[in-house]
Amino acid sequence: QVQLVESGGGLVQAGGSLRLSCAASGSIFRINTMRWYRQAPGKQRELVAHITSGGSTNYADSVKGRFTISRDNAKNTVYLQMNSLKPEDTAVYYCNAPDVQKDARSTYYAYWGQGTQVTVSS
Repeated sequence: QVQLVESGGGLVQAGGSLRLSCAASGSIFRINTMRWYRQAPGKQRELVAHITSGGSTNYADSVKGRFTISRDNAKNTVYLQMNSLKPEDTAVYYCNAPDVQKDARSTYYAYWGQGTQVTVSS
């Protein structure tokens, strides 16, 4: 089994920064893409950022220039550095690994973390 465990959420004032981490553990051969999603109360879950195993990144328009996704492949860990936070960034942030291989011949499996709360006060 594979587990994704997020950490780093919390309460911060507008304009502040937080750094989220998501560590994957278990039977892992390779993790290709890693993503961060978020879900605010009463809203659909939205993709915030993703990063490929090669380091290519993409961001939602609402976070471009403020958030940075990065990863440490040796540690199977993905990070989300969030700067210039706004109250509208308040949400539960989820880590997602949609294409995990357990060995070189295996199919791809998708996993989610349990989520970490980020609250930005005005």
